[in-house]
Amino acid sequence: MTDRWARAEERYRAREADRRYPRRDDWGLDARAVRPDDREAPDRGEWDEDGTDVIPRYEDEVVDETTAPEPESEPVAPPQRIGRRPAPERGRGASSGRTKASSRAKSRIASRKAAERKKRRRNMWVIAAVFAVLVVSAGGFAGYKLMSGFTPAEDFAGPPGPLAVVQVHSGDTATEIAVSMKDKGIVASSAAFYEAAVRNSAMSGVQPGFYAIGERSPAADAVAALVGGQSRVGKVVVSEGRLLHDKHDVGTGGRYDGIYRKIEEASCLGPERKCVRYEDLDAAGASLDLAALGVPEWATQGVRDCPERARQLEGLIAAGTWDFDPSATPTQILRQLITSSVRAYEATGLLQSGARTELTPYETLVAASLVEREAKPEDMGKVARVILNRLEIGQMLQFDSTVNYTLDTTEVATTDADRARKTAWNTYAMEGLPRTPISAPSVAALSAMENPEPGAWLYFVTVDKQGTTKFADSYQEHLRLVTQAQNSGILDSGR
Repeated sequence: MTDRWARAEERYRAREADRRYPRRDDWGLDARAVRPDDREAPDRGEWDEDGTDVIPRYEDEVVDETTAPEPESEPVAPPQRIGRRPAPERGRGASSGRTKASSRAKSRIASRKAAERKKRRRNMWVIAAVFAVLVVSAGGFAGYKLMSGFTPAEDFAGPPGPLAVVQVHSGDTATEIAVSMKDKGIVASSAAFYEAAVRNSAMSGVQPGFYAIGERSPAADAVAALVGGQSRVGKVVVSEGRLLHDKHDVGTGGRYDGIYRKIEEASCLGPERKCVRYEDLDAAGASLDLAALGVPEWATQGVRDCPERARQLEGLIAAGTWDFDPSATPTQILRQLITSSVRAYEATGLLQSGARTELTPYETLVAASLVEREAKPEDMGKVARVILNRLEIGQMLQFDSTVNYTLDTTEVATTDADRARKTAWNTYAMEGLPRTPISAPSVAALSAMENPEPGAWLYFVTVDKQGTTKFADSYQEHLRLVTQAQNSGILDSGR
């Protein structure tokens, strides 16, 4: 029996070694979890003598040596259940120590596994709760969408009321336009306008600008009015070289509409043609509140120095196509147009051009207005050079366009009497530049003045009715070109 106990102890130690240092093929497996087929079969030959085949195993429960009965002869191993650890023999203190250490290790492992199981259960509850919230939310959203699908967007039945002006900005989406329409009271809801807009393929062609559409319009009618083009208002086209005020032709008496007249025509609203009047614009343009008019800082002093208040804004509205709100006041309309023009001017490099020309930004604008009135586009760079060359040597500019500026009736030719009149703009009677611009310069004229062509020209003259312009360095050559112009009849006066 002693030998059998010794072999049992040896097997236990081997199993403990396997448990602590498991083989690679069963790492992480508890010895109790190993399939019965994988366990080492017991040596039944030895144990059958006592009529038992129970293999003793150690567990957390330890038998106290002091209470174990003394064996009378050879110790007989009592039958134990699987998982019970047999009491150690007397005199085996080392085995008892190892048993206690193993028991503590197993207790720590069991505690850690219990904590992990508790943590997994807690995580599963959290995941289940989140999933339930998502399911409820999704169900609620689906229900809302389902119910809203059966509820049409609020819409007006019509007919449309008084006109309201709405602005479409560059880059606006249908959603943004819908909000503007709702804010102006044109449609009952932005949703109704949006639904009508997405069904109208012409919405992609809507241009930035201002549109006059009846208040309380059905959404479909509002969209149709917007894309039809007839509702576009506040669009003014300022041609190159146009003046603020009207002029008349000497020969025909026909009127050349000024910028104020163009604004008046573009501001008319509705069948009753409610417009901003020419006279009201003229009065607003003469105001001393330059900040309210949108005059930029670099032009403020030049505008203040203007001897005639009605002409102080000349040149600050550039040539081009501009949009303004026709329902605004005259001062607000002028501010919108001047602000847009100033942005276009400054984009050419106006504020930095003085490093090359030694002119202030406002002087550059004045000179560009002369270029606009005197030259065709292909000659602008040369005319700009003539201006700079004459200013440099103190020679009078003597441009007929500056004589005509203050005259109600104009023509290409000017009379001796007109040229002799002293004004703040007549360059035949004064040195240097006119006090203010004399027209609305184009961006091309402004760029030419900022970057003039190199040359020594001091003179130029238009020699035929086709507008051919020739340049000269000397006065003698210039006189010859003047004779050519006279022979073509270009300089004949109608007065």
